[in-house]
Amino acid sequence: MTPRKPTMIDVAKHAGVSLKTVSRVVNQEPHVSAEVAAKVQAAIGTLGYRRNEAAARLARGASMLTIGLIMENISNEFYSRLAKSVETAAADHDALVVFGSYEERPERERMLVESMYARGVDSLIVVPSGGDHSWMAEHPGLRAVFVDRVPAGVPGADVVMLDDLRGGRLATEHLMARGHRRIALISDDARLSSVHERAEGFRQALGAVDESLVVHGVFDPWRVSAEVNRLLDLADPPTAFFATNNRAAIGIIQALRERPERPAYVGFDDFALADVFSPGVTVVRYDTGRLGRSAVDLLLDPADEPRQIRVPVELVVRGSGETPH
Repeated sequence: MTPRKPTMIDVAKHAGVSLKTVSRVVNQEPHVSAEVAAKVQAAIGTLGYRRNEAAARLARGASMLTIGLIMENISNEFYSRLAKSVETAAADHDALVVFGSYEERPERERMLVESMYARGVDSLIVVPSGGDHSWMAEHPGLRAVFVDRVPAGVPGADVVMLDDLRGGRLATEHLMARGHRRIALISDDARLSSVHERAEGFRQALGAVDESLVVHGVFDPWRVSAEVNRLLDLADPPTAFFATNNRAAIGIIQALRERPERPAYVGFDDFALADVFSPGVTVVRYDTGRLGRSAVDLLLDPADEPRQIRVPVELVVRGSGETPH
């Protein structure tokens, strides 16, 4: 059974003050002494009370809180899982969520942000594109938390990201432990902080990198498949691959269906049926639900100082990364 969340009534009882006093402290209203405010804050910390931002808005006569979630492409499994986790976390705060996909087009991303803002949606969770985001400063009432990537041009942003550097190292070191040294890197936009860090982890683990085996800027599985075929046709082909996202891993699988070679490969991002293929797909996995919950928590609990949360990753061994050289 899910434990009951503490309420302001619980805080008032714990601090030995009235409910109105707790409300004043939580809503940062005047006429509360520093001593009483400290008692209330201590009770809040002890009980783990979190203000319901949506309820607070309704109490002020404002409309119900609506959170905008702007992502690259909701048809991708990663983004659909993220959307689900954000929606679930927002429901705990009686908030609604509206979605938008920009499909690798920064100009559409900006249009979505500005369109939502114009319609009163001023609380956003954004998976940023690789473009510059300094234009967001033109909307001073906009509150945004970024997920998976650090936005360019937004100093001091609140960001929830993965431990991408460690994930890149884990995947590469796993392949190296099987004797592989000619390891290809397959990824999308190198301007994205997540892609950059995964690639940096790859480089740190491997040391000497053959740049002819590094592929950036491929977004679709069919393009990945073409690049994998091209690399395997080299005079000195790679014996293993590191795919920095689930689309790249799927592209590798598609290419290998028609090839006699059986190189090892490790993907980043788990996906449905990854354990059904033969061999199963070894991946760097993480808790998508934690990404969404953390983003909602940051959004509804503003702070003066920027915050960055790193969600841990783990290697899930299923067979594709264990093929020896």
